[in-house]
Amino acid sequence: MNRLCTDVGYLTLNKFGELLCGDHIEVIEKDENSTVVVLADGMGSGVKASILSILTSKIISTMIANSMSIDECVAAVVSTLPVCKVRQIAYSTFTIINIINNTEAEIIQYDNPHVIMLRGGKFMEYPKILENINGKSIYKSKIKICEDDIFVAMSDGAVHAGVGKTLNFGWQWKDIVNFLESIYDKGFTAKTISTMLINECNSLYGGEPGDDTSVCTVKIRKRESMNLLIGPSRNPEDDTKMMSLFFSKEGKHIVCGGTTAMIAAKYLGKPLDTSSSVYIDPEIPPTAKIEGVDLVTEGVVTISRVLEYAKDYLKNNDSYSEWISKKDGASLIARMLFEEATDINFFVGRAINPAHQNTNLPIGFSIKMRLVEELADCLQKMGKRIKVSYF
Repeated sequence: MNRLCTDVGYLTLNKFGELLCGDHIEVIEKDENSTVVVLADGMGSGVKASILSILTSKIISTMIANSMSIDECVAAVVSTLPVCKVRQIAYSTFTIINIINNTEAEIIQYDNPHVIMLRGGKFMEYPKILENINGKSIYKSKIKICEDDIFVAMSDGAVHAGVGKTLNFGWQWKDIVNFLESIYDKGFTAKTISTMLINECNSLYGGEPGDDTSVCTVKIRKRESMNLLIGPSRNPEDDTKMMSLFFSKEGKHIVCGGTTAMIAAKYLGKPLDTSSSVYIDPEIPPTAKIEGVDLVTEGVVTISRVLEYAKDYLKNNDSYSEWISKKDGASLIARMLFEEATDINFFVGRAINPAHQNTNLPIGFSIKMRLVEELADCLQKMGKRIKVSYF
């Protein structure tokens, strides 16, 4: 079984003063081992550029996902894009990263800064073949991939960062290579790498980007399982079954909720250690310890904070600096689910805690259930494999 998977993370900056970004990134999973990523940069900025980039990325990603050739994709884009009345051209640059069976990367590039590849944290040259397709100069590459290989695609806004402000001629492509090598950490996810690079671009622009700027990172990583248990089962006699299934799963184990922790401790025959009652974050209850469990936290309050972090992660990832290094329960769960895990199993007990009911919600629908469902949905949007089991 192929234990590798494709981790994709991206962020964009709008040109200062524009409501829409002229760059667009499209990700399509052909199957669990094959992924198509397209980064398109529409001519100019604003609404027209946004339309061009969205059309380009959606046409190409859909066609490649359906096994059509790059020649057909380029021809379709050229014939489909609306033509600018002033310049009489329909123009959108694009970068395609096509991961095939998690064993090979096909990279196709047209007029965007070339994709940067890191292997072992160091820049790696890869072969490029120049072809002329429908009058367009297209670079094609095929690379056998290894675990922890990283591919970073970007629009030209990245290499223009700082022009006329912090840098005379902008941030050169080689400077970006050096930056990526300097921040490399094997544990970083694709989203973390994109976040750090886009933040550096924004800093060089002085917070006022002179061009739409996009960064998309693709990382090939090993699958890692994570298991999260929250709430006792609806029928107490099912607690043992739930615990048996939970602890039989490979990977790390997180137990959330005071009652749930007591049941887990009893099942394992180990004491529940609550001696560490320090509030690292005044709003998040302290963690506890059980031998054989990787993390023990409070339930609803902690998961509520994790959900806030997850929603932000899917947007601009502004909260990254909060949860990446803090030791409170919510931050620890966020790192384990967002950074470490690729496959997450939720074990959710349906026992109702009267303290967690809300009269504005439908009868029988607890806050805990809503939190778990929303969190699972966010994690799925991050590209995680999710399974939720109720008891």
